[in-house]
Amino acid sequence: MHKRKLLYAVVLPLLLLFSASAFAQDRVISGRVTDSSGRSVSGASVSVKDQNSRGTTTGENGNFSLSVPSSATALVFSSVGYGAQEVSIAGRSSVNVTMQATAGSLNEIVVVGYGTTRKKDLTGSVATVTAKDFQKGNITTPEQLIAGKVPGVSIVSNGGQPGSGSKIRIRGGSSLSASNDPLIVIDGVPLDPDGINGASNPLSFINVNDIESFTVLKDASAAAIYGTRAANGVILITTKKGRSGGPLRVAFNTVNSVSHITKEVPILTADQVRAIVNANGTAAQKAQLGTANTDWQKQIYQTALSTDNNLTLSGGIKNLPYRVTLGYQYQNGILKTDHLQKTSLALVFNPTFFDNHLRVDINLKGSMEQTRFANQGAIGTAVSYDPTQPVTSKSNRFGGYYEWLDATGLPALNTASNPVGLLEETFDRQKPMRSIGNAQFDYKFHFLPDLHANLNLGYDISKNTGTYYVPDSAASGYRTGGSKNPGKQTKQATVLDFYLNYVKDIKSIKSRVDVTAGYSYNDYQTKNYFFRGYKANGDTFPATTPPTFPFDKPEHFLVSFFGRFNYSFNDKYLLTGTIRRDGSSRFGPSHKWGTFPSIAFAWRVKQESFLKESKGISDLKLRLGYGITGQQEGIGNYGFLSSYSLSSTYASYYFGNMPYQAYSPSGFNAGLKWEQTATYNAGLDYGFLDNRITGTLDFYVKKTSGLLNYVAQPAGTNFSAYILSNVGSMDNKGVEFSINAQPIRQRDMSLDLNFNITYNKNTIKNLTVVPNDPNYIGLLSGNAAGANGFLLISAVGGSKNTFYLYKQVYDAAGKPIEGLFEDKNRDGIINDLDRYKSKSVDPNVFLGFSPNFNYKKWNVGAVLRASFNNYVYNNVYSNLGKLTQIQGTYTTANGSVNYLETGFKGGTDLQPLSDYYLENASFLRMDNVNIGYNVGRISHGKATLRLTGTVQNVFVVTKYKGLDPEVGSGIDNNIYPRPRIYSVGANLDF
Repeated sequence: MHKRKLLYAVVLPLLLLFSASAFAQDRVISGRVTDSSGRSVSGASVSVKDQNSRGTTTGENGNFSLSVPSSATALVFSSVGYGAQEVSIAGRSSVNVTMQATAGSLNEIVVVGYGTTRKKDLTGSVATVTAKDFQKGNITTPEQLIAGKVPGVSIVSNGGQPGSGSKIRIRGGSSLSASNDPLIVIDGVPLDPDGINGASNPLSFINVNDIESFTVLKDASAAAIYGTRAANGVILITTKKGRSGGPLRVAFNTVNSVSHITKEVPILTADQVRAIVNANGTAAQKAQLGTANTDWQKQIYQTALSTDNNLTLSGGIKNLPYRVTLGYQYQNGILKTDHLQKTSLALVFNPTFFDNHLRVDINLKGSMEQTRFANQGAIGTAVSYDPTQPVTSKSNRFGGYYEWLDATGLPALNTASNPVGLLEETFDRQKPMRSIGNAQFDYKFHFLPDLHANLNLGYDISKNTGTYYVPDSAASGYRTGGSKNPGKQTKQATVLDFYLNYVKDIKSIKSRVDVTAGYSYNDYQTKNYFFRGYKANGDTFPATTPPTFPFDKPEHFLVSFFGRFNYSFNDKYLLTGTIRRDGSSRFGPSHKWGTFPSIAFAWRVKQESFLKESKGISDLKLRLGYGITGQQEGIGNYGFLSSYSLSSTYASYYFGNMPYQAYSPSGFNAGLKWEQTATYNAGLDYGFLDNRITGTLDFYVKKTSGLLNYVAQPAGTNFSAYILSNVGSMDNKGVEFSINAQPIRQRDMSLDLNFNITYNKNTIKNLTVVPNDPNYIGLLSGNAAGANGFLLISAVGGSKNTFYLYKQVYDAAGKPIEGLFEDKNRDGIINDLDRYKSKSVDPNVFLGFSPNFNYKKWNVGAVLRASFNNYVYNNVYSNLGKLTQIQGTYTTANGSVNYLETGFKGGTDLQPLSDYYLENASFLRMDNVNIGYNVGRISHGKATLRLTGTVQNVFVVTKYKGLDPEVGSGIDNNIYPRPRIYSVGANLDF
């Protein structure tokens, strides 16, 4: 019924639109728009003179077709970065236009928080990436489109799982215990930053084909308008809009891909395992050896096929432009049984009313995913499972897979299950859905056209239902009767923004003012359902009770007042000031409200008389900015209140013979507040040789105060030993540089080069109530398999996520001596005091390089990224590179090839904490190489065709010995490999 209603709601309005469009046509003007070098200009606006509501945009190859009234005399052509042109159409049915680039694209309109501004009026550090510069290929999540494209922005994929997200860091992040993720706003709707159950990445719901551009607000002068949520930067995503006037246009694009694993974790062969056990094992261990030669990694991975298809309908009648996109994506993972199916629908309407005084933008996006998540435990098991055993047994029990059995014929305790069996007999099926939308009303007052009122009403809702099922025949669930665990969650976020914007050019005093003032309300609600555990046959597990509550419903909201003032004098001197006042329900009455100001100044040096006539210097602007932003994500909703929770059955009190569960209080901090980051920024924007060379240079300092950390509580002063408090401070200092060059600019040939590099140094200044407390070593984190202790430390004087390890001692031949480390304090005892703070997980230098070559109808491009001084702990070596691992406690297993180098026996608790396993993971990676060909018009000129081919994850150059040097956590264990992907695509426009 819901699908039928949705079909009626979508199809009927479209039929009315299309039929009306057919009757509105008078005569059709068609043609092609190119730049001065002869390249197609896609996305250029074409409108009828004096009738802005009648228009269209050019396609991928610059072609357009527009229905115009018989009375029309001229068309107006405009595009970002090009000067507008008016062309007569009297007596003509075909028009070809060559557009001229404007100097520095200074009149380009850039999206900023709560509105837009001209690029030449920017005073903050803002970077924009449009669709033509996106990464190409099989892209499943939006952030992958700009990887390596923006200085200061690090995007590290979380792995090769379908729909998997990325770790995004802008200028190093600003927190230890809270979130370091940037605020993401799509078409004016701030996205719920928390994850959605049943989805590996909340951003995977956004159809990448609907995205027009990304704008990254990096410094506080640009981002402070978002107040408490902007300390980690802001990413604004703008989607494609409807186009007015022209007839119905239909576009179809498809990308079809083949993926395969490029590298396996280096482990021992079956023959090597047999040789090691026969040389060192007991008689019982030798008897366990099989005769098979099984490469378990080859058994769990597959060549995966994927497809991504999108159908777009766009056009408009009079004052009602529209755009409709239907997308379907099916992606298999290279890990068997892993797949993602996504169906998406986007509806965009951009009508105008009252003689163009009221503009309405309606954006509705919905996605539904159906996933089966593979049991990723099979990745680690395939590395360690005995390669001398076969995949299947001669029995039908346990799915027919070989398993280690005890004397009773049951799956042996304390042993791993067959990795193929883990995959095939785990059914983690989820069905998450998400819809994001808003209606934005922009009204230009009749009595004061320079004043606009803007109302934005938006929502972000999601729902997931799913089941985790393991049959009772599976070895992993055989002893418990399998499992059947249902799950459900709903989330709802709403936003209301209202602001006034006044823009006025005051020519008498050579000034321009742009003033914005407004109000914002954001509400976030979640409903988590609780279920009892069930066996595979539907019976409840013995001795379990129903959940105490059927659901939990946490909620928080944010109320804000904001303002921005832009002033330009003589088109040379620019001043921007912003302020935001936020009130959050996450904090107590004394800290509920916070104020976040910023100020920035820019000097357009190019406009001075001594440079204005310079032909070599096209653009030169200096920028200075300062501002304060906040951080409240990652902080619990009710941390300032004392809360009570029901104890588990294992902590019951007995009255007589009856156990009773009691409620116990949790620790709280009534003075908890958000982290606060003050940012200083100095920048230079430049352009040379008619802007054939452009770029930016930025220096920044970010100082975070009120850093959240868990602090010990004196006995009897609180209800827990540690509470979250604002006690720390941390700095990030860095330099960003980017350059764009066009060494070849000819009619039939051009070459564009983009290069950016970033340096960032992170330093922790304080982490305790007492500054530089000598008794506090730092915040420990980072678990690793087989390691009895944390691997990472965030300590005063160093950077966050620094490795904290023992210094390995080597023999004369350079071979590590097992269990022998440097006695740092020379007390004759090796303990935690002998550990060294060494290298960091995060790189201090990273760069991106994107060349693009065009020749007639052909184009070739690539994206390369590099990272320097990022270190990775090789947990495969430390956990599997020892004799005790291979011979096993209960059964024979496989081990790392590192055993052949070290000969470690195992059994030394401190050895996994050795810096021997710490490796420099600097790398150079070619993310993709792509080629495209414009076939041109086909089907008697009724359609145009473009073909593309892409290879992703082309190569990696690194000294790191593990599977992949790009590990977000810094600890390499059980990593889902990134595949190499070959894609072919076609874009067809009617």
